[in-house]
Amino acid sequence: MRIPARFFVLGGFLFLLLAFPFGGYSQTFSSGQPVLHTFQIDSSQFLLDGKPFEIIAGEMHYARIPACYWKQRIEMAKAMGCNAISTYVFWNYHEQQPGHFDFKTGNRDLAHFIQLVQDAGMWLLIRPGPYVCAEWDFGGLPPYLLSIPDIKLRCSDARYMQAVKKYIDTLANVLRPYQITRGGPIILLQIENEYGSYGNDRSYLKTLEKLWRKNGINIPFYTADGGTPYMLEAGSLPGCAVGLDPGGYEKAIRLAQKINPGVPVFSSETYTGWLTHWREKWAKADTADLYKEVRFLLEHHRSLSFYVVHGGTNFGFTAGANASGQRFQPDVTSYDYAAPITETGRPTAEFFRLRQLIHQYHPETKLLPVPAAPPLISIPEVEMKVFSSVWANLPKPVHSVQPRPFEYYGQYHGYMMYQTRLIGRKSGKLVLTQLHDYATVFLNGKYIGSIDRTKGQNSIVLPKTKARVPLLQILIEAMGHVNYGSQLIDRKGITERATLNGMTLMNWEVYGLPFGASYLKHLIPDHDVSRPGVFFRGTFQLDKTGDTYFDLSRYQKGLVWVNGHLLGRYWNVGPQHSLYCPASFLKKGRNEILIFDLHQIHPMPVKGIRKLL
Repeated sequence: MRIPARFFVLGGFLFLLLAFPFGGYSQTFSSGQPVLHTFQIDSSQFLLDGKPFEIIAGEMHYARIPACYWKQRIEMAKAMGCNAISTYVFWNYHEQQPGHFDFKTGNRDLAHFIQLVQDAGMWLLIRPGPYVCAEWDFGGLPPYLLSIPDIKLRCSDARYMQAVKKYIDTLANVLRPYQITRGGPIILLQIENEYGSYGNDRSYLKTLEKLWRKNGINIPFYTADGGTPYMLEAGSLPGCAVGLDPGGYEKAIRLAQKINPGVPVFSSETYTGWLTHWREKWAKADTADLYKEVRFLLEHHRSLSFYVVHGGTNFGFTAGANASGQRFQPDVTSYDYAAPITETGRPTAEFFRLRQLIHQYHPETKLLPVPAAPPLISIPEVEMKVFSSVWANLPKPVHSVQPRPFEYYGQYHGYMMYQTRLIGRKSGKLVLTQLHDYATVFLNGKYIGSIDRTKGQNSIVLPKTKARVPLLQILIEAMGHVNYGSQLIDRKGITERATLNGMTLMNWEVYGLPFGASYLKHLIPDHDVSRPGVFFRGTFQLDKTGDTYFDLSRYQKGLVWVNGHLLGRYWNVGPQHSLYCPASFLKKGRNEILIFDLHQIHPMPVKGIRKLL
């Protein structure tokens, strides 16, 4: 069974701590003066100010939460009884193009998120990867790495490590001032993520450890792995605390203590719910197992981290995917996760039960008021009209003798259209070897059908035509790079070849369609709906803003933008039929909604509702 990658832990080097304890000024103040704190580990537990300290962390990912709601979500976790926040840093969220890092704007302002954690009087566990999994596109790795044909990931490959070093050097500058040793809230940093379920290059893990130390990160480290012998042997490091995903079982704890003795063992991912793929039913929390695990950990004074306390949303193209053999499972846009705090920041019954359970074992912790959630609004039906089509807005093509993956053209998400003339073979079985991920096929401008990787499909039959040299067009959607497992190298598009009745098709024109802001801004109106690939647009007025969910149940498969913000992907195969739109994406007065659908040619109205469908 897949063991995901997420949540918090604490760790460090015991032999260093004996001589050089980790410490600093924390976020706690007394009479206006900072109070000196130290954070250490001994052979079995974490120590705050020299006393045993149980971490009760709640994981949330700032990249999945509108920045205006960071404070409310952090305070919700504290009200549930958490004393720490755990968060992933998604490398590809901050370096979308090689060498261009953004840690300052909007949702990428990591320092602001850290400061809010400190302002709330909580500690912070940082999980910077470089690989994180997390059901996030490519597990947080930047897809530009896939433009290198023979690159190897999560190992000592020099080209990979060159990019990793730049990332760590840059991120360390953000994290360094916020360590507990410098008066900040960060007490632990995770090395890689569930590495033992992927590889066994221990020199790679040790290099990561050295890079952080070289960059002035002097807090304890930890690793996180599943509780099996091979995972712990390949994924743990001497001197680093051991996180177990999950870790609420005595057998796994004893195994971790045996494989990596002399450091604390804790539950770095105690699962509150689970992820959901397209075509599945919504995942539900197994509350009986959850409460049993949490009770065990609290009774035995072991630290734990809830994965996740709040999930958030895979806005834009950030949703990842799983793959095993021919089975491809892209993740839905919502990352609600059946977590204790919903996608819109509301407490569930699970929230209140966990709150009482934590208070039962920690009665010294005051039960805080539960913060109010942002308001939800409904939006009456919005009339949608045909606005344009992808066919009227094709960019300048690139010529390729044979089709190549998206990444080889410098594109990492969105869509790509591959076009060729059929010479020789002109009808029959079209095979797209290693199609990634979803194709709509057109012959002489007529829609023929779709090819869907999630169904294990890779072929379609092209009918005979009267055209002397038929025109074949294939519009391909990338549905998220695989984020876990051995098939991590998951390039998009036609990744191998296209054949027609066994003949390899040559000489293609390739049109990149990343659907970025500039492309959308300059769409040429086109009301021809003779074939799918249509943009629909509508406008609506608001007297007040609030969170809402746009109901896309009358559409088939595509993307939705509200005032230029890409909410994410919808698909009528379910289970998700509405997309979360935070109030920060809306404005008083006139608002615009834009829908691109791969199949629909007739507009249907949409409306804003108050719940996830």
